[in-house]
Amino acid sequence: QVQLVESGGGLVQAGGSLRLSCAASGRTFSNYAMGWFRQAPGKEREYVAIISRISNILYYADSVKGRFTISRDNAKNTVYLQMNGLKPEDTAVYYCAADRAVVPSSRSGDYDYWGQGTQVTVSS
Repeated sequence: QVQLVESGGGLVQAGGSLRLSCAASGRTFSNYAMGWFRQAPGKEREYVAIISRISNILYYADSVKGRFTISRDNAKNTVYLQMNGLKPEDTAVYYCAADRAVVPSSRSGDYDYWGQGTQVTVSS
């Protein structure tokens, strides 16, 4: 089992920044690819960014490319999502997830463990 706990969400004005953190415990963190996903009210959960076990593979959804940065610190068992240039359409609950795959997936169904989510609200 892997336990994931997100933090860092909140209310921010458009153009602002937030840094989300996801702390992992339970199994060896470096054995898992990690992803950030989000779900807005009335919408499907969508992938935001993914990172491989040793950070050599990173992918971003087109909607966040150039504004968001995913990173991880395996010594601290933590994955981060730095969000800059936030827009109202970024408002959602953000989830981190863990997957044992070597190559990270953008499909939420491939992930084995999920955090409880953290709310990000961007006002216009």
